Amino acid sequence: MTDTRRRVKLYALNADRQWDDRGTGHVSSSYVDRLKGVSLLVRAESDGSLLLESKIQPDTAYQKQQDTLIVWSEGDNFDLALSFQEKAGCDEIWEKICQVQGKDPSVDITQDIVEESEDERYDDMSDAALPVELPPCELSRLEEIDELISSCLTSPIRKEKLAIAIESETYIKKLLNLFHICEDLENTEGLHHLYEIFKNIFLLNKNALFDVMFSDDTIFDVVGCLEYDPSSPSPKQHRQYLKQMARFREVIPITNTELLTKIHQTYRVQYIQDVVLPTPSVFEENMLSTLSSFIFFNKVEIVNLIQEDGKFLNELFAQLTDESTLDEKRRDLVLFLKEFCNFSQNLQPNGKESFYKTLTSLGILPALEITLAMDDPPTKTASIDILTHIVEFSPSVVRDYTLQQANNTDEDQMLMNIVIEQMICDNDPELGGAVQLMGILRVSLDPENMLASANKTEKTDFLNYFYKHSIHVLIAPLLANTAEDEPSKEDYQTVQLLGLILELLSFCVEHHSYHAKNYILNKDLLRRILVLMKSKHTFLVLCALRFMRKIIALKDEFYNRYIIRGNLFAPVIDAFVRNNGRYNLLDSAILEMFEFIKLEDIKSLCTHVVENFGKVLDGVEYVQTFKALRLKYDQHQDKLKDRDRSLESSICSSVPSILRNSRYRRDQRQLEEEEEMWFNEDDDFDDGDAVMPASNDILGKKQMESDLDTIGKIIDKKADNNSPKMLNNTNKSGMLNNNLTSNSAVNSPPSPGGDVKVTLYKKALVDYEGDSDEEEEEEDEEEEDGEVLTPSPKRARLT
Repeated sequence: MTDTRRRVKLYALNADRQWDDRGTGHVSSSYVDRLKGVSLLVRAESDGSLLLESKIQPDTAYQKQQDTLIVWSEGDNFDLALSFQEKAGCDEIWEKICQVQGKDPSVDITQDIVEESEDERYDDMSDAALPVELPPCELSRLEEIDELISSCLTSPIRKEKLAIAIESETYIKKLLNLFHICEDLENTEGLHHLYEIFKNIFLLNKNALFDVMFSDDTIFDVVGCLEYDPSSPSPKQHRQYLKQMARFREVIPITNTELLTKIHQTYRVQYIQDVVLPTPSVFEENMLSTLSSFIFFNKVEIVNLIQEDGKFLNELFAQLTDESTLDEKRRDLVLFLKEFCNFSQNLQPNGKESFYKTLTSLGILPALEITLAMDDPPTKTASIDILTHIVEFSPSVVRDYTLQQANNTDEDQMLMNIVIEQMICDNDPELGGAVQLMGILRVSLDPENMLASANKTEKTDFLNYFYKHSIHVLIAPLLANTAEDEPSKEDYQTVQLLGLILELLSFCVEHHSYHAKNYILNKDLLRRILVLMKSKHTFLVLCALRFMRKIIALKDEFYNRYIIRGNLFAPVIDAFVRNNGRYNLLDSAILEMFEFIKLEDIKSLCTHVVENFGKVLDGVEYVQTFKALRLKYDQHQDKLKDRDRSLESSICSSVPSILRNSRYRRDQRQLEEEEEMWFNEDDDFDDGDAVMPASNDILGKKQMESDLDTIGKIIDKKADNNSPKMLNNTNKSGMLNNNLTSNSAVNSPPSPGGDVKVTLYKKALVDYEGDSDEEEEEEDEEEEDGEVLTPSPKRARLT
């Protein structure tokens, strides 16, 4: 829908009596089968999603305010408002509401219809028909006026008629004239009646009356009437505070009189709502919704007026960044900017985006670099609040700015490092500012809010920047405190700071897997952090343990090998032993970590823990975690032994298979299958290990050589008994290793049939391929020449 008449903003009143913006969209009224009635529907302008689906109930009171607002309550203490872009659209929807409820569209509020007796209904009808007649505004009639206004509050239609009568007869100014007379005469009774009268006028919740009461010439008199609370023994001093004690500081001269008036009015009305008016009861709370709306829209208008005054903002930022500006002046400028940002929270998302773009273009971030580093606590606190507003709305603004600093700014002058330095140097014993700054860093480093950025390389670029230029500043206090075997400083403020740093590092481990891993492994950071396991502050011990738990949760073998190589479970086991089985959070956290290793079956860590700490942990019997770890370990070892035995038997069975054929020839397919089996078995061993399980044993080597010698003798004897051709073939096929080195050969004794040697090797058996007929022809040729030749292998295999 593109009709701007129906374009609206949807607001809901929150528990703090502030209007929350629920979105911008287009409103329509149509019959909804599910709700069985005509309903108000608001669909979002951005994606068409349904923002509101509200059935027009016959007994709901709707109010039309300022010609472009419709306000109503749904359920108990839940107020909604539609703010129309155009008056015509508001009138159309208002007519539809009145049509459903059977009301005249000329009224500004519809009547509640409740189930009631015929007499009561008749009374209400007569009340609706007759206008409210106000008594003459005289001192003697104040009590009567008080009673009349109080009686009208119970009926919505009478409230409406009363508000119309007060507005049309300029009754408020007449009452204020009586107030001056009562004060001059010190007429306490009359002043008490005026207090009740004006309190009830506020409860009429009528915007037109607020416009009269909050004008410059009447607001102080209204505040004066509310000073004379009958329940208070003496009058309050609200007017004195507003006129004398509350001083308006004009840090930059405001030439726009409309803006100046709005600022003064908003401050005074906010004071009336928060201080002057009595705390509303449960029944009265919703009656002041129009007052909250009045303040809300005033703040929006103030922000818009300031944004439109480019000269004012340029002057503000020029003084803020000027080195010659006095600290006190700069403090006022920052406090004004903070209030400006607070008011901007009432803007719609599009308005907020425009607001922060304006601030960024004017140089808000370079200005904050100056104010964050100041020693003045109010200035620093206000600067942190401003930066928090910016980061929460658009962290990309801060990231883009810091990336621009990467190549042309010293590291100690970079915004990100200034934030970290201020976090580390926070003088507050409770580290209030440090906690806020840590939140800023966390939002800035969160990859989740980097995904929607138009700049696709934002995540990579910013994380590279942070791990190159900033993380060493963050961990500096941690490294300084863990240089020895125990923490060097244990004061409360230091350990609180280390806790914040560890919380942020744990976040980095979880969300920056690649960058964080490289940094931790290169700097051996986990070892330094585990020094804190010896801290006397249990919460810091838990922070260090949580960091290690985040690493283990990744199930990354690089991390696992790093932990094993550095024996980094030792500090954890020591802390577990020192805890001595006490039932506390530390005990549970350590047990949970080992339970995770068991459930996820992380074999490398399980083996390391059992082999190195099994004797200590086997004695823990109040949980089954370590017994289960031992069982997992034993099962894993049994599997390894079974595999070794299977491999050994397959290797041993392959040796005598050579002797099965008197001609030492095998089928080509059988050769390929055995070779494939050989290499598959060989894959299970590390590089450089021998294939034979006992090859590293000197006695085993000698025994194997002896066995192979015996095999050679048998071959010689058979060859001698058969034929010379067999001897030649034996000589050719006797190569049992493809590593042709003279040092590894073992010669058999000379056989009776001639000078024939069978070469034996330790590691592998190699056959030569070729056609048997060709081989026999070659042997015949050799016999004719009277020589025995040793051929070169046609195909060598390397183990």
